[in-house]
Amino acid sequence: MRVATYTPKIFAMETKGSMMILVAGPYRSGTNDDPQLIAANVKAMSDTALEIYRMGHLPVLGEWFALPLIEAAGSKETGDEIFNEIFHPVAVQLIDRCDAVLRIGGASAGADEMIKTGRAKGKTIFYKKTEIPLL
Repeated sequence: MRVATYTPKIFAMETKGSMMILVAGPYRSGTNDDPQLIAANVKAMSDTALEIYRMGHLPVLGEWFALPLIEAAGSKETGDEIFNEIFHPVAVQLIDRCDAVLRIGGASAGADEMIKTGRAKGKTIFYKKTEIPLL
C-alpha cells in the first residue's frame, strides 16, 4: 500500500510562490454596530480577498472562521462575551498559518492588532495590494 507523504512548502518573497494572506480591515470600527455598516466592511474585505485570489494567492479573513463559531456558541449580539471570546483570538491564531497580512481600510484597533501580531510572528506585512507579487 502506497502512503502519500506531505512535505511542507516554505514560501518566501524571493520564490514568488503562492502565499496565504490574511486580509485585516475594520469590522466594527466606525459602525456603532450597525449591521449594514458592518456588512459593508466585510464586503470591502471580501472584495479585496477576491482580488488577492485572482493575483494567485490564497486570501483569508478571520471573519470567515470566527463568525460561524460565534453563532454556534450562542452569541446574542456583536460585542457580547461570546463574541469577544472568539472574534479576535481566532484571527490571531490564523496568522500562525498565514504567510502575510494585508491591512486595508480605515481606523481599526483590531486590524492594527493583526498587523502588530503578524509583525511579531515574522510575517510579511502589506499596506497596499500593489505590494503583493502577481503570480
